[in-house]
Amino acid sequence: MSIYPVILSGGVGSRLWPTSRALYPKQLLPLVSEQTMLQETARRVTDPALFAAPIIVSNDEHRFIIAQQMREAGLTPLAHLLEPVGRNTAPAAAAAAAFVQTHEPKGIVLILPADHHIRDVDAFRAAVAQGAKLAGEGKLVTFGIVPSAPETGYGYIKRGASLGHGAFAVERFVEKPNRETAETYLARGGYDWNAGIFMFRADVILDEMHKHCPEIAARAAEAVLKGARDLDFLRLQPEAFDACPSDSIDYAVMERTTHAAVVPVEMGWSDIGSWSALWETGAQDEMGNVVSGDVISIDTNDCYIRAETGLVATLGVRDLIIVETGDVLLVADRNRVQDVKKIVERIAADGRTEHQIHNRVHRPWGFYEGLDAGPRHQVKHLMVRPGASLSLQMHHKRAEHWVVVKGVAQVTVGDEVKLLQENESTYIPVGTRHRLENPGTEPLSIIEVQSGSYLGEDDIVRFDDVYGRKSDASAAE
Repeated sequence: MSIYPVILSGGVGSRLWPTSRALYPKQLLPLVSEQTMLQETARRVTDPALFAAPIIVSNDEHRFIIAQQMREAGLTPLAHLLEPVGRNTAPAAAAAAAFVQTHEPKGIVLILPADHHIRDVDAFRAAVAQGAKLAGEGKLVTFGIVPSAPETGYGYIKRGASLGHGAFAVERFVEKPNRETAETYLARGGYDWNAGIFMFRADVILDEMHKHCPEIAARAAEAVLKGARDLDFLRLQPEAFDACPSDSIDYAVMERTTHAAVVPVEMGWSDIGSWSALWETGAQDEMGNVVSGDVISIDTNDCYIRAETGLVATLGVRDLIIVETGDVLLVADRNRVQDVKKIVERIAADGRTEHQIHNRVHRPWGFYEGLDAGPRHQVKHLMVRPGASLSLQMHHKRAEHWVVVKGVAQVTVGDEVKLLQENESTYIPVGTRHRLENPGTEPLSIIEVQSGSYLGEDDIVRFDDVYGRKSDASAAE
C-alpha cells in the first residue's frame, strides 16, 4: 500500500499578521528557513521509497502561488484539489480520501497541515512508517507530540492501552487545558500534544465517516466525482462541497471512532502559531533576540525583530515582537502575541484592507506592488516572470503608461504588437485592448502609471487569459 501525503493549505494565520494575510497566508511564506512553510512540508514527504507524490488541498485564490512554489521546489503534485469554500478539515480529508480511492482503494492517506515546522525529519519519517503499519491494519492514527512544557495552546491526547512498538490506543482527546491542568498532564505522563497530523486507509476513513458524519462523506465524494479539471487543478464541484457541514476531522471522526491509535513522537515540532513560536524556534543571539532582515539592536533583549523592507532599529527594549512589512509596523508585548488576531479583527471592522493583502500582490504571472496613488493616478511596479503574460484586456475608465526598467517586453496595444527594451515605453488609451508579455529568460520589470476617473482592480474586461481567469476583482491584472 502506498502512502499518499495530503497537504491541507487553508487558513490565514491571523496571529502572524502583518506578515501573514488572507491572500498570502503563513504557509506560503519563508518564516523558519529560506523555503516557505508549504515547501518545507512538501519536501518532508518526497522520499519515493515511502511516499507517493503529494496531494494538495487549497482554496481557489492561492492556486497559482502554490503551483509556482511547487515548481520552484522541483516538485510535481499528484493532484491539487480546489475547495470552492472553506469547510474545515473533515470535508477536505474526505475529498482527498475519495480522490485516493480512484488510484488505490486501500491506499494510506497521511493528512498534514501545510504550516507546521518539524526540525527532525528523520524522526518524522520513522513515526510515519510506524503509523503506516497501524493504518494498514485498519487503525485511524494520530501522531502525538511528546510535551516539553505545560502548553495551554494545544489539545492533548491521553494514551490508552499499549498496541506494541511504542503505539497506544487513544483513551480520549482533551480540549486545550488551563495552566494547572496542563502541569498535571505533564507530571502524570501519558499525555501528548495533538499535532493535527492523521493517517488512515482511504477505505477505512470513508467507512468511519459514513458512520459518524455521513453527509460529509457523501457530499465530499460527490464533489470529487463531479469535479472539473482546470489546467493542473481539480475543482471540487461547488454545489456538493458547499453542502458539506463544516467540521474538523477531530470532532467529526477521531473523537467518535473506536479505532483511534496514537504514535508518540519527539521531532522538534511547532505549529508556528504565533510570533512567540518563531522566537522560540529561531536562532537566538547572545542577547536572546531572533533577528531577520536589516536590524540594528542596542541594549535589546529577548525580542523577535523582523524587517522586510527597511531598517528597524531598537534601543533599550525587551520582550517585544517587532515586525515591519513596508505598509505595516507591529509592536507587541511578546507575552500578548495570541491577541494579535484582535488587531486583525479591528482592521476588518474598520473597513480597511491590511488584513487581506500586502502591498505586493502576487499573480500567476508574477506580482505587482503599489508605489504611489492619488485621486486620479496610481503608480505600480510589475514583475512578469520569464515566459509569462498578462491577459488580453481593456479598461473602461483608466489609461496606462508602461515603462520598461529591466528586461524585454512584448506589448500588444490594439492591433499593434511590438518589443520594448529597457527605458522604452508605450501608452494604452482608455478602452484599448492590450497585453503585456515577457518573451525573455529574465524577469521583466515595468513601471505602470495609471490615470483616470476610476482606478479599481475590478475595472477589467478579459478577452483571453492563459490561466483561465475571468473578469472579476479577485483576478485583476
